[in-house]
Amino acid sequence: MLKTGILNPRLLALLAHVRHTNTLVIADRGFPFWPQIETVDLSIVDDLPTVLQVLAAVRGSCVIGKAWMAKEFLRVNDRRTQTRFVAALKGASVKFEPHVDFKKRVPSAIGLIRTGDTTQYANMILESA
Repeated sequence: MLKTGILNPRLLALLAHVRHTNTLVIADRGFPFWPQIETVDLSIVDDLPTVLQVLAAVRGSCVIGKAWMAKEFLRVNDRRTQTRFVAALKGASVKFEPHVDFKKRVPSAIGLIRTGDTTQYANMILESA
């Protein structure tokens, strides 16, 4: 029996498939379903878990080299929220791009982790280093 780290078996199986330069999406509760990629839905209720909580857990198992987020995230969220997200991605190169371009990257991801996060445009695509 696992005693520490990620305990969800579907999430562990998904992370086991991530290799060098593969990408993984962590999404908020409103992100569309992508039938062509594996989705692990961790959402329980609003803001449980959050994107940042899942990111913290994933970072314990993976090395992230790059990350992408929607440019709209910067427009609709306050400075405090922006700072928390950028700090959580410390050490990774973070690029903000239009949401329409961000979504074009999704189909090539290894998988998608859906959270209960209500933060607007909290979605991120992580590239394994």
